[in-house]
Amino acid sequence: MILSRNVRLLGWASLLNDIASEMTFPLLPKFLKDVLGGTATDLGAIEGLADSTASLLKLWSGGLSDRAQQRKRFVVGGYALTTLVRPLAGLATMPWQLAAVRLTDRVGKGIRTTPRDALIAESTEPRQLGWAFGYQRAMDHLGAAIGPLLATGFLMFAAHDASALRWLFVLTLPPGLLVLLLLGFGLEEQQHTAHAARPFTLSLRGFDGNFKLYLLAMLVFTLGNSSDAFLLVRAGELGVPETQLPLLWLVLHLVKSSASLASGAMVNRVGARRMIFAGWSIYAAVYLCFAYATTAWQVWALFLVYALYYALTEPIEKKLVADLAGAGHKGLAYGWYNFVIGLSALPASLLFGGLYDRAGVLAAFGFGAAMAAVAAVLLAWVKAPAHDG
Repeated sequence: MILSRNVRLLGWASLLNDIASEMTFPLLPKFLKDVLGGTATDLGAIEGLADSTASLLKLWSGGLSDRAQQRKRFVVGGYALTTLVRPLAGLATMPWQLAAVRLTDRVGKGIRTTPRDALIAESTEPRQLGWAFGYQRAMDHLGAAIGPLLATGFLMFAAHDASALRWLFVLTLPPGLLVLLLLGFGLEEQQHTAHAARPFTLSLRGFDGNFKLYLLAMLVFTLGNSSDAFLLVRAGELGVPETQLPLLWLVLHLVKSSASLASGAMVNRVGARRMIFAGWSIYAAVYLCFAYATTAWQVWALFLVYALYYALTEPIEKKLVADLAGAGHKGLAYGWYNFVIGLSALPASLLFGGLYDRAGVLAAFGFGAAMAAVAAVLLAWVKAPAHDG
C-alpha cells in the first residue's frame, strides 16, 4: 500500500521526536527519585497533570484547526515548543521544576497531536486508514526504541552520576530540530470540501450516541491506565538493573513498532472493535501478572506481551474514531478522543501512585485490570460501522 507524502513525513517526525523523548523517559523515575528526591506519588502527580493539561489542548486545537481548516501551523508549532523546552529538564534541582518542564513539553504535544491525526485521516483513503495509523505508530515506536539504545550507549561511557542524566536531556535537542526542518519545508495542507467559514465549537452535539458510547469506554479504560513509568518502577523492584532499563524500553518499542504495522494491515479483515477488545483483555491480564511477578525474567516476558496490547489498540482506536465520526469535524472528533484519554490521565496516575504507596502492588495493578474489563464490556455495546467487523 502506498502512503501519501504527508503520512510519510509525519511518520518520520514521530520517529525523530520519540528518539529525543525516549532517550530520557525510561530514566525519568530514577532522575526524579534519586537526583531530585521525589516519590512515586510525585511521579503520578507530574505525569498525570502533564497529560491532563495536554488533553485540554488537544480538544481546543482540534476544534480550532477545524475552524481554520489549517493543520500544519498547529503541528509545527507544537513540535517546536516541545523541542525547545525538553532540554531544560537537565537544569532541574527540585521536583516542581521538573514538573514545569514536563507540563510545557505536554502543552506542545497537546497543540500538535489532534491536528496531526486529522491531517493523517484527511491525507488517506478510508480503506487505508488502519495502515496509515499503523505506520505512524510503528515509526513512533521505532524512534522510542532507538532513543533508549542511544541513551544506553551514552551511559556506558559517561560518568555514573547525576551529571550524565542531565546531559541526556541536552542531547534531545538535535533530533527535535530535524523534525522542525522536515515538517516546516515538507508538510502540505489538504484541500477541504467543507464550508470555508466553519464556526468554532467544542460541542459533542454533532456526533451520534454510538460515538459518545465509544468515548465513554475510552474514559473508563484510561482511568485504569496509569503512566508506564510505574512499570519501570516495578521492573526495578523485581531486580532489573538500572543499566538495563533503557534496553527493556528498547525491546518494548521494537515489538510495538513491528506489531503496529501488522495490526494496521489486518484491521479491515478482523474488525476494529474485535482488535481493541483483544488488546484491552491483554492489558488486564498483563497488569495482574505484574502484581504477582517475582523475578526479573518475568518482567521481560510481560513487557513483550504488553507491547501487543499497544499494537492492537493505538492505531486501531484512531481508525475507529474516523469510522464512527464520519466526514465532518474530524479535528473535533480526534480532539474529543484525545481529550477523554487525557482527562483520565491525572486521576489514573494519582490513583495508581496512591494505591502503590499505601495499599500495595496488587491493589494498584488490580484496579487497572478491573477498569479494563469494564471498558471492554462497554465497547461491546458500540455498534460497528457497516464496513467494520
